Amino acid sequence: MFAALTSNDEKAGTPVTNNTDKGAAVYSPLTLKLYDAWVLGVSNRYAWKCKTRQVLLPFFQKNLSARHLDIGVGTGYYLAKARLETGSRVTLMDLNASSLSAAQGRLKHLAVHTVQHDVMTALPSQFEGGFDSISMFYLLHCLPGNFADKGKTFAHLKSALSKHGVLYGATILGESVEHNGFGRTLMQLYNRKGIFGNQRDDLEGLREQLQQHFAQVQIRLEGKVALFEARQPIV
Repeated sequence: MFAALTSNDEKAGTPVTNNTDKGAAVYSPLTLKLYDAWVLGVSNRYAWKCKTRQVLLPFFQKNLSARHLDIGVGTGYYLAKARLETGSRVTLMDLNASSLSAAQGRLKHLAVHTVQHDVMTALPSQFEGGFDSISMFYLLHCLPGNFADKGKTFAHLKSALSKHGVLYGATILGESVEHNGFGRTLMQLYNRKGIFGNQRDDLEGLREQLQQHFAQVQIRLEGKVALFEARQPIV
């Protein structure tokens, strides 16, 4: 299925849904140049209290496999810093073409496949069972609606996992956790502009949606960020 993995871009051809594009549109070539310093550096350390190098990167590495799908790619930071097995097959999926381009440019040492696709819609059929790991870091809090709406992503993604695969990620929670002044300011600003859609996001909502689609679910809270792992897709 992915035997001839190349760097060719692909558009899945599915429609953008429910204003999903608002959260993606902020990532222009200019903002992506600032992303690592602002989001992964300042914001993670001081607003969300979840350090990138000490917490998020090790968590990413722990679940990474040689057949990996990364959704909501940002700048490609995690894959660029991770240790990948020789011959690994990596697919990048994002709604934003600038993010895909930035991440692909950062991963020139890998043969990567890029797909421009709205994760709130069904995945291309050729993805079925194709991955041993799927990551979605800092994606869910950018999607509109509550977890009942965002749970559609799990329904779509579980079909792309192999039998023993893992879906894992990290998402910033909303008003259910106590944010500091800096965090509250960013939360209010980002939600008002449509960059975030996480005001009602809480641990129980996340757990409930994951458990609808996976038999084994683990979630832990690090600062204001929920780190989750889901295995054994329920079909």
